[in-house]
Amino acid sequence: MKLTFHGAARTVTGSKHLIQVNGVKLLLDCGMFQGKRAEAYDENLNFKFDAAQIDLVVLSHAHIDHSGSLPGLYKAGFRGDIICTPATRDLCAAMLSDSGFIQEKDVEFINKRGRKHGDPPVEPIYTQKDALEVMAYFTTQSYYRARTIAPGVTLTYVDAGHMLGSASVILDIEDRAAGRDLRLVFSGDIGRRGIPIIRDPDTIDSADILIMESTYGDRFHEDVDDSLRRLETIVVETYRRGGSIVMPAFAVGRTQQLVYMLHQLWRSGDIPPMPIFVDSPLAVNITSVFELHPECYDAETREFIGREYDPFGFQHLTYVRSVEDSKRLNFRREPCIIVSASGMAEFGRVLHHLAHRIDNPANTVLITGWQAPNTLGRRLVDGEERVRILGDEYRVQAQVEVINGFSGHADKEELLEWASAIQKKPQRVFLVHGEEAAAAALQAALRSEYGWTVDVPEKGQMFQL
Repeated sequence: MKLTFHGAARTVTGSKHLIQVNGVKLLLDCGMFQGKRAEAYDENLNFKFDAAQIDLVVLSHAHIDHSGSLPGLYKAGFRGDIICTPATRDLCAAMLSDSGFIQEKDVEFINKRGRKHGDPPVEPIYTQKDALEVMAYFTTQSYYRARTIAPGVTLTYVDAGHMLGSASVILDIEDRAAGRDLRLVFSGDIGRRGIPIIRDPDTIDSADILIMESTYGDRFHEDVDDSLRRLETIVVETYRRGGSIVMPAFAVGRTQQLVYMLHQLWRSGDIPPMPIFVDSPLAVNITSVFELHPECYDAETREFIGREYDPFGFQHLTYVRSVEDSKRLNFRREPCIIVSASGMAEFGRVLHHLAHRIDNPANTVLITGWQAPNTLGRRLVDGEERVRILGDEYRVQAQVEVINGFSGHADKEELLEWASAIQKKPQRVFLVHGEEAAAAALQAALRSEYGWTVDVPEKGQMFQL
């Protein structure tokens, strides 16, 4: 059996891990690489393997860094099954189409600028049409149901607790060339206990080969309950100043969590009755998918629904779809909360809301997710006094607040706790989906605490197992 790491190796993006066994080529995830424009374009357009030779894809969850290159794989000749949970399939239907639209618009902008300099036109990585057509190859599998997906390969999904429909992958493999049976586990992205809406991550009791994420392998998160209290305090203090709050938020997962928590705080009387607007067409569509999958909810959310409350809809909440209604928010002077994409404030409607409110000290910009280097969100977190938004420079006078406790990724302590449940010592452990410092810190901890053999593979590195 061969295992090759084509993405998310010493970085947190572009998850792609190729397994070759029993004459089958099986890809774990097919994520989009996200980084500097030129590097990302080349990386996502050109696969380091023959897409037409891939027999099937086993998908852990719908985030673009895990699923976003599936239309490109299809465009390059792939025609096998894409296996995922039902919720992941429905999320991908919305997210991949949105991604295709972004690819088309990016190329339109690049080619328009390039024509002025005589540059040759470039093609989109993939289109909305590619994203639509690849959905025909999706097939779903529920949690905890074992299924033979290839000769000598049985798949079982368990809940990874990271986002709606997210899964850890268990592959029970009869390695016919080596004459042995083994269990390969791919953690996917491991979630946190106590995160709103979704269930806590399941643990796994045995693994011979473990591919494990390491995103926060070198740091610790704030407590979820403490973060909820901070959210309450920030809303109340901004309201008392007569200001509004702009929350750049990822359309998938974070927006729904924020809406649910604001609903809870409003219903308990802990925050004032400020109007709340969700201004992101993708977030509106994704929220509809969340409503279709209560089987993924945790006990607290089910109880909330049992009291005849809608987690994603209440009196003071408005979902904004049209561009015209989005623009009207810029003329509001009374306090309100605007939750808008993108989560790193790099594109989308949130840029207009920031441009109209960032120079008012009564307002608050609330960051609730990880911000990549060189993004507007990171510049705000780093305390830059002046920032460029939509081509214009603004002085940052609004209050900038950061809450880290809503992360969907387990921190170092939670990763070690998840690993401790594996009673049968893995023969090999491979750490992926983490920057080098994070992966190295988790590698050292797993070696010292459990005595495991742990590798941090480089991109393109192949292992004969």
